[in-house]
Amino acid sequence: MENYTYNSFTLQMEGLKITKETMYPVFFLYLTSYIVIMVMNIGISSLIVIDKNLHQPMYLLLCSLSVSDIIGSTNIMPRLLSDILRPPSERLTSYYECVLQAFTTQFFGTTSHTVLMIMAFDRYVAICNPLRYAAIMTSNMVVKLTVSAWGVAFVLVGILLGLTIRLNRCRTLIMNPFCDNASLFKLSCESVFINNVFGLTYTVVLLSASIGSIVLTYAKITVVCVTSKNQSLNSKALKTCSTHLMSYLIMLCSGFIVIILHRFPQYSDYRTLSAILFVLVPGSLNPIIYGVQSKEIRTFLFEMFCRRKCLVCEVSGSTASLAVSRPGTAGDQPVTEQPAAAAAGWQAGH
Repeated sequence: MENYTYNSFTLQMEGLKITKETMYPVFFLYLTSYIVIMVMNIGISSLIVIDKNLHQPMYLLLCSLSVSDIIGSTNIMPRLLSDILRPPSERLTSYYECVLQAFTTQFFGTTSHTVLMIMAFDRYVAICNPLRYAAIMTSNMVVKLTVSAWGVAFVLVGILLGLTIRLNRCRTLIMNPFCDNASLFKLSCESVFINNVFGLTYTVVLLSASIGSIVLTYAKITVVCVTSKNQSLNSKALKTCSTHLMSYLIMLCSGFIVIILHRFPQYSDYRTLSAILFVLVPGSLNPIIYGVQSKEIRTFLFEMFCRRKCLVCEVSGSTASLAVSRPGTAGDQPVTEQPAAAAAGWQAGH
């Protein structure tokens, strides 16, 4: 007969099933991926904040997507990396910490959809109503859309986790490398019928709204591009929409794999891998996709690189001029003459 520990506040994480030989390679692979995600997303967000030319609705929404990726990766990766280096018996966490991680995990997954939905609306207005774009996508509208995307996700995930934490727990093993809602309510020996019904409804509503909005907006954009003979419009639509659609499909496919594999316990190892890839793949590809396609971001990076290169050249030229202007024979050169020589060398370099 199985022994149960009721409502324990100490839980054990299953973690990744890896051998001692593969422990360090896997650790450094995930660590590198996490560093890449953080550097690129923080870099993109910083560029958008610094450069006033990027203070446009499209880039402000992209900044919101980067913040979502930062939250999602930071919520999962540090704990996962530390657990890789620990033996299974020491992969312990508190119940409240697990609930917080589960909330953030579901919140990240939901905002990934809602933020991309409002980005699709922005592309629709820009292409289908270009003359009214400035009037519709005002700063106030961007704030409202962003708050709605994050607010709706917060409320839905709050209800989802609220139904889970009401359950009594009789198990302590989290059958996942990190905490999420499904892993939490699987700890209970009570009926989880309500959780399954709401969870299924939540998933269907979110995916229906997400896929429906993408299909609707892109159908209208396609109609406009087909009926219009404006090559400039069609080129712009293809460039901006392809980046958004690529990001959405990557996120959608990764999420679908996780949801489907949760229903098949025999494929737990594949589910674990796909859940981690749901964080790593979109988070690392989104900055690359948008950075490569965005002319404004490429221009800003090019100008910044040129400024730094010119500064290095000026410093090198000043140093060379200083060396030439100083006498090569006098080891007894008075120290007091060095500032004058340096000033002459600087002027000669400029």
